[in-house]
Amino acid sequence: MQGDRAASSSPAHIRPAGAGDLDAVAAIFAHYVADTVATFEETPPTPSDWRGRLDDLTDRRLPFLVGEVEGQVVGYAYAGPWRPKPAYRHTVEDSIYLAPGWTGRGLGRALLGALLEECEKADVRQVVAVIADTGDPTSAGLHRAFGFSDVGRLKEVGRKHGRWIDTLLLQRDVTG
Repeated sequence: MQGDRAASSSPAHIRPAGAGDLDAVAAIFAHYVADTVATFEETPPTPSDWRGRLDDLTDRRLPFLVGEVEGQVVGYAYAGPWRPKPAYRHTVEDSIYLAPGWTGRGLGRALLGALLEECEKADVRQVVAVIADTGDPTSAGLHRAFGFSDVGRLKEVGRKHGRWIDTLLLQRDVTG
């Protein structure tokens, strides 16, 4: 069935995430936790954990979006607080994840574009992307295509699956 969904040519519908989407969100992210170094999480959050994150972001009036094709959630993106100190309240970190089989179809581009639009409405000034440097340029390239600038590299700050990983820091001003 996964292959059938991946072969679909239907455009993704981008919309705000709801409680009914969180099982799919948890499943998508669990793949990245278990099988990749794209996230430094080592234990997949449960749907209940995701509910807490959705509630927190909603309370902060920050966007949490899903990409849906033919009724199936195939990706998500959200903007979370960059740091907990109050002075950082106008800066967020973006997160974008796609279900296996859904990369290379424009879904990441659609999610990031919609997320940036929603960040502008949410009184966000700066969006920071923290990208694990896995050797795959896709995520950094997507962000650069949306006007993000490279602002730094943190060397060997994460260790997962037996390897040290750098992170790339990219940033974009969304105030205009």
